[in-house]
Amino acid sequence: MTELKDQLRAPVAEAMKAYAGDGALAFHTPGHKQGLGAHKLLQELITPLGLQEEVSLMEELDDLHEPTMCIKEAQDLAAELYGADAAYFMINGTSGAIHAMIMGTLQPGDTVLVPRNAHRSMIGGLILTGVSPVFIQPRIDQKLGIPMGLEYEDIVAAAEAHPEAKALILVYPTYYGVTIDLRKVADFVHSRNMLLLVDEAHGPHLKFSSRLPLQALDAGADMAAQSTHKILGSMTQTSILLARKGRVDLERVRSAASLLQSTSPNQLLLASLDIARLQMAEQGEELVGRAVELAEKLRQAVNGIPGLWSFGADDLPDSEGLDLTKVTVSVRGLGITGVQAESILRHEYKIQCELSDAYNLLFIISYADTEAQAAILVKALQGLAAKFAGAKELTLPVEVPPVPAGGISPREAFFAGRETVDFEDAEGLTAAEQIMFYPPGIPILAPGDRIEPESLFYIRTMQRLGLKVVGPADTTLATIQIVREN
Repeated sequence: MTELKDQLRAPVAEAMKAYAGDGALAFHTPGHKQGLGAHKLLQELITPLGLQEEVSLMEELDDLHEPTMCIKEAQDLAAELYGADAAYFMINGTSGAIHAMIMGTLQPGDTVLVPRNAHRSMIGGLILTGVSPVFIQPRIDQKLGIPMGLEYEDIVAAAEAHPEAKALILVYPTYYGVTIDLRKVADFVHSRNMLLLVDEAHGPHLKFSSRLPLQALDAGADMAAQSTHKILGSMTQTSILLARKGRVDLERVRSAASLLQSTSPNQLLLASLDIARLQMAEQGEELVGRAVELAEKLRQAVNGIPGLWSFGADDLPDSEGLDLTKVTVSVRGLGITGVQAESILRHEYKIQCELSDAYNLLFIISYADTEAQAAILVKALQGLAAKFAGAKELTLPVEVPPVPAGGISPREAFFAGRETVDFEDAEGLTAAEQIMFYPPGIPILAPGDRIEPESLFYIRTMQRLGLKVVGPADTTLATIQIVREN
């Protein structure tokens, strides 16, 4: 067992500093030669010490693909802190971690159960691995207009309808912080000899507060992909893939992660992961606990503003929980869309939310936020509400569409011949591309979906509200790419 004093080290950062301090003349990559040739703009972005240490592949700095020294030590410390049997540092985001998780555990042709509100990266993993998804529709909250958690009965029904399914891949928590009884789900999934794989992009902090839902591994998941940079203190593009041995072949997962990552990983990114883990080992409970308290005070303040509403854990069914640090603010009582509200806050109040949708704004409260910052946000929301006082509540003539019937696998659709048709003529055809609004990056249409009129209407409506269209070749949506039918 690693002693606590080892958790209070940062092995990767230590190795980088040691190499830079050794004074070896650099006849190796990167081309800026430890900052000597760096452009002034780059020098302004990164400190001289950072540029000096921005090297990789030297023997002291270890090898991400075959770690035996500082990177192995750092990954082992992360595994211990999170209660995993193995941790893999990922430098191409949680998207890469999800791809490695799927490719490292499943085989082409396998059937998997997938929530329909899966992130686009999960669809990418299905395409890369060649598995066939059975989509499960999550509960849709009509007041908020957003997908929430999967219902246990729907998971059971899908598994019984598809006894050949090899895994359930879950989103936990959702972008909006909603969780389900994962321990109950894990027991059921494992009773059927299935894997439980979790996209836990928005849950790397759950481990550090008893007031938050259980982290996925503690609830029984076999693997979880955590986006360390989203909520904790590592640099953008860095994530950790956690695994338990037994049902998972750890060496195969390592091979998959190696296959999908750069052979020239940026050492600064790896060091930032190591340091983020160190920070949580030092102060995790204190920092995350402070964020929870601040978020709850913010939620209470929002609910005191006429026309605004922020749901809490008590507003959810007994089967669901909430990451309290995600503060969703419904603005439909002001008679405006979330997109309009985001624009006003950004340009008039210099406040930037995480995302907006038809009815809501999402604010993420992390360990870095302060009471002073929260007070500024509350004042801006009060100003926003005052602008639209007395407005009629907004009700849009559209709902999240159901799971499309029929279709083919995402991989078949991706590699099939395709053609372009007018968007309005696509009903009944098979989608060859993804269409989503980003954030949150949840596909409304995925490759292989049979295109239903409800999906077309929802996409067009959200586009007209001003949400950013992502995925299709034609982002104006005048046309759409479909699978060519022979």
